[in-house]
Amino acid sequence: MEDILLYAVHVGEKLGADFVEVRGQELHKTSVTTKDGKPEHIREGFEEGLGIRVLARGAWGFLSLRKTDRESIREAAEKAYKLALTSSREIKEPVKLAEVKPVRDRVVKKPKLSPTDVSLEQKAELALSIDRDIFSLVPQVKSCTVNYLDVVGVNYYFSSEGARIQQDSLHVWLRVYATASEGEVFASASEEVGSTKGFETFERQVLEKVSSRVSRRIREQLKAELPKGGVYPAVLGSNVVGVFIHEAFGHLAEADLALAGSVTLDKMGKRIASEATSIFDDGTLPGAFGSFRYDDEGVPAQRTPLVEKGVVVGLMHSRETAGRLGVQPTGNARAESFRFTPIIRMRNTYLAPGDQSLEELLEPIRFGYYLKTLRGGQANLDGTFQVGIQEGYKVIRGEVCEPVRNLSMSGHTLQTLLKIEAVGKDFQLWPGRCGKGQTAFICDGGPSIRVGEAQLGGRG
Repeated sequence: MEDILLYAVHVGEKLGADFVEVRGQELHKTSVTTKDGKPEHIREGFEEGLGIRVLARGAWGFLSLRKTDRESIREAAEKAYKLALTSSREIKEPVKLAEVKPVRDRVVKKPKLSPTDVSLEQKAELALSIDRDIFSLVPQVKSCTVNYLDVVGVNYYFSSEGARIQQDSLHVWLRVYATASEGEVFASASEEVGSTKGFETFERQVLEKVSSRVSRRIREQLKAELPKGGVYPAVLGSNVVGVFIHEAFGHLAEADLALAGSVTLDKMGKRIASEATSIFDDGTLPGAFGSFRYDDEGVPAQRTPLVEKGVVVGLMHSRETAGRLGVQPTGNARAESFRFTPIIRMRNTYLAPGDQSLEELLEPIRFGYYLKTLRGGQANLDGTFQVGIQEGYKVIRGEVCEPVRNLSMSGHTLQTLLKIEAVGKDFQLWPGRCGKGQTAFICDGGPSIRVGEAQLGGRG
């Protein structure tokens, strides 16, 4: 593979490109889906290919290919170069890349148990065992779907600046989604597990915890009452905080979206949140689902401060946005595969922990809600957001009381951040997959927090 990558770089240079980068992948993938006690699909395969990106006259040209013979590579590089020249006639602001030191490195992963050493039958049985557990724990369950995925292989990054990076890639992921009904009440719950460690991630106690969490949430929803809509104080659990930070703030702090009109670009150096609020995006956390050594532009992963004590201090950057704004790249350029160009993506995005226990967070609330687990959410560039809650409870005189269902939270990100009153110490990260035209493995999380006012939806 190395000789092929070098050849692609040299072809681009001979054509006259100002900059050439080539990403190669050799990946083995396994995916298993089971539904209601039966395998729905089991797939296993190997994928290899190249993505060639050239910069010429201030514009990008990109082409991907699965054939790795020299003739195909030469043709692809020529087409990418021509695309760059064509694009250069239309661009208003030429691309300027921030300077980085070209890296030469070989990153090796040594899991305790590689997914490639585990049979398809074992992977299918893992999924089916969770299915059986959930059906046995909750008789009202009508359907259960379990998705398993592993990706193992090598990513390469070579550039005309001299970067020569070869890094092992390893992701394992599991998601459970179950639905139930009783009378006219419908309930659903989901849970994910993911890491950049090996198949040992799925030890039996982890799987039992997944089944237990999903089953408990369904049981509580089936007996829960509808909440009252309105503005109330609320404690947000770690899972809700993570997705809120990711969806409602994280995307606004991606420099490409900030330049496209998000509310954060003109907030640099300004207070947008309470002093208890510090937010980071970190690609270096060991084993986390969004961690790696180098991004898809050869930039080392790092811990990037976004908000410190309520003040916006940074954005997530690619080399292009960093060059445009005159700052350093942060290692956030990621591509779903060799078929895509790198774009700015979050890695492990989280709210930093504080010093309060959950009991201390709840204590001042006379009447409000505890939003423990999130169902899903979305946010807009203007800062507005809405998230659904799959596990919520009433809080009365500082105590967690009856469960509620069909609860949602909405508002404006910056206004909500300013209303954070206290931050807990029960820090946790949650794995997931983020879509932004491409899919990326990420983590989000933080501790529980107390928000003085939250706009909650429910029964009026």
